[in-house]
Amino acid sequence: MNRVAAVLAASPGHGDALQALALAGPRGAWIGAGFVRNAVWDALSGVAPDVTALADLDVVHLDEASPDPVFEATLRAVRPTLPWSVTNQARMSARHGHAPYPDLGAALARWPETATAVAARLRAGRLEILAPHGVADLLGFVLRTPHGGDRAAMLARIAAKGWRTRWPRLRLSGD
Repeated sequence: MNRVAAVLAASPGHGDALQALALAGPRGAWIGAGFVRNAVWDALSGVAPDVTALADLDVVHLDEASPDPVFEATLRAVRPTLPWSVTNQARMSARHGHAPYPDLGAALARWPETATAVAARLRAGRLEILAPHGVADLLGFVLRTPHGGDRAAMLARIAAKGWRTRWPRLRLSGD
């Protein structure tokens, strides 16, 4: 976890996004998915992580206080150049037919790959990492589907996003 935190802390853009989330995001929110995964894989590949190259910043929370568009608008007001995407994971459990998630760790554990199921936030000025499957796959460039996930869907996702071209060290579990 320390290595992942160090990568994010060393990237000014990632630090800025985390600071914006701490200031204006939903209560208890984290930024996950490509925000963390791409930064780590880029850094381990000798490429400077670039938060502006992301299609979106996946902000996740369980706060029912306000609709996600309100949180997105607030974050855009603070950092208008960042592609904020806020999703209440409580609604995602119902959408996917899962039992309600008791916390964000349980929500992330259901994401499509273990290396993607990692999130970060600043809390009281300290960088925290949430990784229900750990970070070994992320640090090892391993893609694995948790809970018997759909391997064909994962392969299609890898091809569509060009991950093997961008990160040649990437391997699938079982390869």
